[in-house]
Amino acid sequence: MARIPDWLIYGGVIAGAVAASMVFRSADAPPAPPVADENELGGLLGPATPFDPAVVVQAPHNPALPSSGTAFAVSGDGLWLTARHVVEGCREAALIVGGGRAVSAQVRISADTDLAVLTTEGGPDALPLAAPNARLRVGSSAFHPGYPQGRPGEVASRLLGRETLRIRGRGHRDEPVLAWAEIGRTEGLNGTLSGLSGGPALDSHGRVVAVTIAEAPRRGRIYTTAVESLARITDTLDVADEFAPGTALNVRTYGPAADALRRDLRVAQVVCLRR
Repeated sequence: MARIPDWLIYGGVIAGAVAASMVFRSADAPPAPPVADENELGGLLGPATPFDPAVVVQAPHNPALPSSGTAFAVSGDGLWLTARHVVEGCREAALIVGGGRAVSAQVRISADTDLAVLTTEGGPDALPLAAPNARLRVGSSAFHPGYPQGRPGEVASRLLGRETLRIRGRGHRDEPVLAWAEIGRTEGLNGTLSGLSGGPALDSHGRVVAVTIAEAPRRGRIYTTAVESLARITDTLDVADEFAPGTALNVRTYGPAADALRRDLRVAQVVCLRR
């Protein structure tokens, strides 16, 4: 990665930054369902409707400090996306760049989705985004690199369909989301996926189709933003030239690919130091 100029370097911010940052927390996921063959995918995912199944989430009014999650680059000019609940109300946010160092990030919160835009002074190459009109099929695979439990890790999933996330408490709203069944995770990663919030959900072509925002461990579910929610927020950013081909991913290659994204700092750990 080319040298990033004018990054404000902090020291010693990693210690104590690992905290729960996803909405659901519990025990290990149940055994993974079988991986769907590409020739056996279901129909195209339809639009969100008022009849989609709903999941109720009680958001805490006073989240624990500090908190951490995952962010990913959407522009080489220093634009990143993460989950809103990771940095909401954050007075001082930073991205971990290794060696006990971090760079400061300005935060802009989305009003109606669990998304937030981070801005730094310069940044790495952007992850390719799926086209705004991308259509997903039920059974499609997704790969979620990031920092679960504050450590490098990743999860694979299979698309189940649409649901509605009913947020109650802080940030009260109803938000259309995509529900995915977990089909694999980093060896040795047990328990909660806390800290994966804000990471990209990559399709089999290595393009970002959504943002990971929650888990329901007892059901073996992962929730992401809807494709439309991601498109709305990227429409407000200067990322029109970032709709490019990615690297093909599957259940055998997504681990090394995730390592490469973290090594290049295209996927990074984000921490909220003060609220």
